[in-house]
Amino acid sequence: MNSFFFFGEAVGYQVSELSINAFDYNCHVDLIKLLRQEGELIKLRRARQKMSELFPLTEEIWLDWLKDEIKIASDGSDREKVYELFERAVKDYICPEIWLEYAQYSIGGIGQEGGIEKVRSIFERALTAVGLHVTKGAAMWEAYREFENAVLKTAQLERVHALFRRQLGVPLLDMEATYAEYEEWSDDPIPEAVTQSYKKALQQMEKCKPYEEALLVAETPKLAEYQAYIDFELKAGDPARIQLIFERALAENCLVPDLWARYNQYLDRQLKMKDLVLSAHDRAVRNCPWTVGLWNRYLLAMERHGVDHQIVSDNFEKALNAGFIQATDYVEIWQAYLDYLRRRVDFKQDSSKELEELRAAFARALEYLKQEVEERFSESGDPSCTIMQNWARVEARLCNNMQKARELWDSIMTKGNAKYANMWLEYYNLERAHGDTQHCRKALHRAVQWTSDYPEHVCEVLLTLERIEGTLEDWDSAVQKTENRLARVNEQRVKAAEKEAALAQQEEKKSEQRKRARAEKRAFKKMRKAKAGDKREADDDDDDAWGGEEEEQPSKRPRAGSSLPLAGEEESMTVELGLFGRSAPTEDPPSKQKERAAAVKKEMPKVVHDSNKDSVTVFVSNLPYSLAEPDVKLRPLFEACGEVTEIRPIFNNRGDFRGYCYVEFKEEKAALQALSLDRKTVDGRPMFVSPCVDKNKNPDFKVFRYSTALEKHKLFISGLPFSCTKEELEEICKVHGSVKDLRLVTNRAGKPKGLAYVEYENEAQASQAVLKMDGMTIKENVIKVAISNPPQRKLPDRPEAGRAAGALVPRQVYGARGKGRTQLSLLPRALQRPANPGPKTENGTLQTLPGPSSTPTEAPKMSNADFAKMLLKKQRRLVWI
Repeated sequence: MNSFFFFGEAVGYQVSELSINAFDYNCHVDLIKLLRQEGELIKLRRARQKMSELFPLTEEIWLDWLKDEIKIASDGSDREKVYELFERAVKDYICPEIWLEYAQYSIGGIGQEGGIEKVRSIFERALTAVGLHVTKGAAMWEAYREFENAVLKTAQLERVHALFRRQLGVPLLDMEATYAEYEEWSDDPIPEAVTQSYKKALQQMEKCKPYEEALLVAETPKLAEYQAYIDFELKAGDPARIQLIFERALAENCLVPDLWARYNQYLDRQLKMKDLVLSAHDRAVRNCPWTVGLWNRYLLAMERHGVDHQIVSDNFEKALNAGFIQATDYVEIWQAYLDYLRRRVDFKQDSSKELEELRAAFARALEYLKQEVEERFSESGDPSCTIMQNWARVEARLCNNMQKARELWDSIMTKGNAKYANMWLEYYNLERAHGDTQHCRKALHRAVQWTSDYPEHVCEVLLTLERIEGTLEDWDSAVQKTENRLARVNEQRVKAAEKEAALAQQEEKKSEQRKRARAEKRAFKKMRKAKAGDKREADDDDDDAWGGEEEEQPSKRPRAGSSLPLAGEEESMTVELGLFGRSAPTEDPPSKQKERAAAVKKEMPKVVHDSNKDSVTVFVSNLPYSLAEPDVKLRPLFEACGEVTEIRPIFNNRGDFRGYCYVEFKEEKAALQALSLDRKTVDGRPMFVSPCVDKNKNPDFKVFRYSTALEKHKLFISGLPFSCTKEELEEICKVHGSVKDLRLVTNRAGKPKGLAYVEYENEAQASQAVLKMDGMTIKENVIKVAISNPPQRKLPDRPEAGRAAGALVPRQVYGARGKGRTQLSLLPRALQRPANPGPKTENGTLQTLPGPSSTPTEAPKMSNADFAKMLLKKQRRLVWI
């Protein structure tokens, strides 16, 4: 009982999904599987019928359907229905198995009137369709010969001879066995002509063999191998073989729009057979309904072969309901249909049914883009009003209706196009060709007033018009208007340039201030550290809280006021530390400090990487700085990929781990395998693993970058809850198609950002997932789903003003994972804030330390001792404040 209820719920779910989106291919397949498992034959037949109306069915689905129908066929009428089903099946794809099943089923009706001739007719059609199939065609030839042997009569010996001779002239696998079988079967020697034909086919087979072997070992869908095979056959030029290899490729790559486009182009330009061409176009749009280019070619093919206008219109309506994934796709399909309608109109007549239909279609197209498309994509897809422009040209040039054309151009200009000079010049040229001088002048005067991108060009065109056709008054008016307009434009440009210069100057001042502040803070920090070191040396037996804190956290910046003593210790600390809260500076000589720094450096040997071992080495980065023993921690991870020769972690001069290392393997295969560990979490951070390549020796080496172009098979999901795991999201996404890859976007610490990229097998599944998942609620979060179209990385418009020649320029081209932390500005946050008009006082931030003059050349030269004294004075002044 429970399984029955589960089955009912599962079927109900699939039916409800199909009621929302009838073009969900996977949902159709799942429903058919459920109904077949439960034996619901009537519902199963109905589900298969609906799916076959929308999509060409695969070989597997057709064979299951045919076998089910053959089992329940009892009388002659049922047998005819099975024949009709076979006829539909062989039209979807050229499948040798379906043709073989068809021929074998037809043999069962041999006892009926005309049964033998019907079987022979089916076999002949099968040989025409798949007899040239290099790997599977031989089975059809053998089945045909076996049939003729079974009904053999003396007068029919020649039929078997003819089949052998025909087969031996076709390049098929295992041709030698067929030739030997013919020699054994025939009582007479094989004719010389047959032998020559056999040898020629054998030579052709040798040429095809490498391509067949490549297909044999390749992994599905073998698209690259099929493309190479197609190129080979196109060079050979045999139309039957070219058609067959295209059909073989499409049987395994039916969702590749480019392959359909190439096949249809070949049929349109070379074979030009109506039934064959239209059938291929129909199958293409049924397999890839989201591809507007295939629909455009289908409309052209129907027009080219004289298909009835109603059928063309019906197919256009199907295209509008196909679910394109870009707004521009709808503009393109509308334009193709409007072109078709325009070619049907006889413009010699003042009015006709076709002309009215064309005008109605133009109006409907504009309304459709405004309502349907703009509502779905938040844009019409036609910002330049291409359709409206074409309508205006048709009215002006073909219908001599300039009044309507002017109304359309007025509408175009009100949609944000009035600022573009090229739009006004298009309108002017139309008026020039089909209007009058008065309207030309009016259009140019409006253009001078509104154009903002190239006003000089429009002004020049107006003056040229008045120079040729205008009166003195017209010339004076045009000169005055153009001069006033250009004066305003130049004034605006000067203001913009001044503003730009002011911003550059302001930025230059800020940069100088930041440089001075950084220098002062570095010197101040260095002096504080030196004092703390002297304090620890003087008081080894009395380790106070300040000294311990400095030793534990040497990298922290000192804060103003952090040296205030505790109440009970104030007197003793005043005696111990002196007037300014610190012991008096008793610095070691510079030679002693250098010796101490050199001793630390000697303890940490420099890690040198041998670039000759790049092929067996990977570079590991983004590791936690707190990793105590990187070698011990990472070795088990990488030994799973192969024998590890050495792990070389990188440390700084103080002995702190810098977060990256080199891992060297014994074999190159292990290094390649280690790349699969990229983004594996180590102590809460994603570890980055990349090839070890010397960019000086390999400047053309391209590291991995996520795509920044439109990816129609990939989705971008935003608004995810941070607690959503990869497995949970994958369970939601795989309901709508086969998920190839899923990536949750994280920061460098491995924390989720609420974003994800999901890659599907094809564009169809991705488009269905967008329709179903956009607006879905996951853990109380409403997510947004769209086709992945990342923005291009934006580079700064100009370099920083005032940069000295030869200064370092911030990197703009980042690595494989974008902008790393080490590429960020190292300024303290306080210095990155915008400068205030005046210095802040007590309750604000620290007052700006007095510094040298803003002009570097005015500062007097000082020795190291003078510079240290100056900084000490500033420190004392700061403490007093």
